[in-house]
Amino acid sequence: MGKNLVGNHIRRLRFNHNEMTQQQLADKVGVTRQTIVALEKGNYSPSLELAFRIAHAFGLSLEEVFFYGENSEEGR
Repeated sequence: MGKNLVGNHIRRLRFNHNEMTQQQLADKVGVTRQTIVALEKGNYSPSLELAFRIAHAFGLSLEEVFFYGENSEEGR
């Protein structure tokens, strides 16, 4: 069985929200910029609480920000 990961569209969403910086998003959701970097690179899966805070920061549902499985495409 392959490795399933929680993926996200955070980088694209930041760009589409007035080119929000990693630091601005980190400040909004109460984490460090390094946490946002790790999320965007796919090196870290957020807690459910953090996932909700990030989705809320963009005004979106969890499913619009995060996905589960191998349906990831870079730059999507």
